[in-house]
Amino acid sequence: MIDFQQYINEGVYDPNIFKAFFLAGGPGSGKSWVSERALSGMGLKVINSDSVFARALEKEKMSLNFANYDEKEIARRDEIRAKAKARTGTQLKLALEGRLGLILDSTARDVSRISDEANTMKQIGYDVYMVFVNTSLEVALKRNQMRARKLPDAIVINSHKQIQQNIGKLQRIFGTNNFVIVDNNKVAEDVNPSVHKAIRRMISRKPTSYQAVSWIKRELQKRKKSFDEYWAEEEKLLKMSYEMSKRFKEMRLNKAPAKELVDRIEGRIKDNG
Repeated sequence: MIDFQQYINEGVYDPNIFKAFFLAGGPGSGKSWVSERALSGMGLKVINSDSVFARALEKEKMSLNFANYDEKEIARRDEIRAKAKARTGTQLKLALEGRLGLILDSTARDVSRISDEANTMKQIGYDVYMVFVNTSLEVALKRNQMRARKLPDAIVINSHKQIQQNIGKLQRIFGTNNFVIVDNNKVAEDVNPSVHKAIRRMISRKPTSYQAVSWIKRELQKRKKSFDEYWAEEEKLLKMSYEMSKRFKEMRLNKAPAKELVDRIEGRIKDNG
């Protein structure tokens, strides 16, 4: 496990230092798919209790479909979920101590919690952004049925309605310039180039808050470097990261996971007979 000092050492040389991207969307919105295509290759640390929770369930050979759980399985599931949240809470605390660049997975239902987390990060110098993954209710319901961990349709419908109502509130929290909406109704298509450009523009911004600049300078003094020398090196790393991201995108083009399955579901490929 990475200890505190390793996070600090990594943090000051992290090209995405003092940046946090909140990834939001409802069940079946395809947040993971968008994250892979819009944010992969950027070196951001992903904080997602759901993925930790799902891996823990699989490790114990428990079903991801909760519909048929008995009381004992429900109790064990809730225990595992609590441990997953505690573990990701520790990961987030360490990452914030090192001021690392972050992706925080969210459903966007709990606006007050997102607001509290964003404000806490701002207070220590972070620039905070939101990538909101939007889909129609019809697409969200269809994708939910394809997931291993399905939710009842009623929950998907209620979540979708609530999240749509929260878009305006979330935009006010993050600001228009720090808020990107991704239309993800067609999974087989890559993320719109304008979204890539917007995210690249956000990531390449130099930290300017007093808290961020002061923290970086203190850490660099220990390493005998000036802030300008540090940022020149960071810009080189950002350019290298961007080039790698473009290469991965070119490799993925027309080779998206389960593309044929998605094409069949959305009617672009017809089954014979």
